[in-house]
Amino acid sequence: MISALAITYNEEDYIERYVQQLSFADEIIFIDSFSTDNTVDLAQKYGVKVIQRKFDNFSTQRNFALEHASNDWVIFFDLDESLPNQLISEIKTIVKENSKNYAYRVKRNFYFMGKHIKYSGFQNDTVVRLFNKTKCTYNGNLVHETLSVNGTIGSLKNTLDHYTYKTFDDYNKKQTQYSKLQAKHLYNKNVRPNLYHFFVRPLYRFLHQYFIKLGFLDGKEGFILAYLQGFSVFKRYLFLWTTYRNIE
Repeated sequence: MISALAITYNEEDYIERYVQQLSFADEIIFIDSFSTDNTVDLAQKYGVKVIQRKFDNFSTQRNFALEHASNDWVIFFDLDESLPNQLISEIKTIVKENSKNYAYRVKRNFYFMGKHIKYSGFQNDTVVRLFNKTKCTYNGNLVHETLSVNGTIGSLKNTLDHYTYKTFDDYNKKQTQYSKLQAKHLYNKNVRPNLYHFFVRPLYRFLHQYFIKLGFLDGKEGFILAYLQGFSVFKRYLFLWTTYRNIE
């Protein structure tokens, strides 16, 4: 028995594919942050259980989803991730055999602006997407949450495809959301921004991703990614500064 969980906000473009791929699960549950498109209607049309909850951060939203899963084994894929048939078969086999591992990492193939990004820091992009919820919980980070596992973690042999890019504006909005959450995290730690944060940190992020992480080998897309990552660091400290100044 397995539960498929996802957190959603305006994901209407991915609903049909996601439900078709995860149809082997015994239940599919969406924790929706009050989408303004047809996400909820489409999900319910395909038999998905939808629970709406105001978004505060990723860890809380995911842990809330775990509380509503009926089964111990959980798959927690994002809607912009695509699962090949080989990966689906591997997951079903692991759950059926009652594996001794309590969680499994899967490698992701990252696609940006229609191109498979092979470098830029995504060479070893792995995430835990299959786990036993009785031994796992999300760690409380407001963004880039990780799963804390009380036991051994295995690795899946097959990979999944990650299509995070819809449009440039959409991708930039996601980065802005992450920057705001990271700023909130820093504010809670009483970090105060200075010129180092505004100039050195963004530049370092760009140079590190473009040169050290070999982003230049990904062509124009690698440059754009590195630039956007550097700019997201700048926005992080800008939002932190405006929080201290009570500026919207």
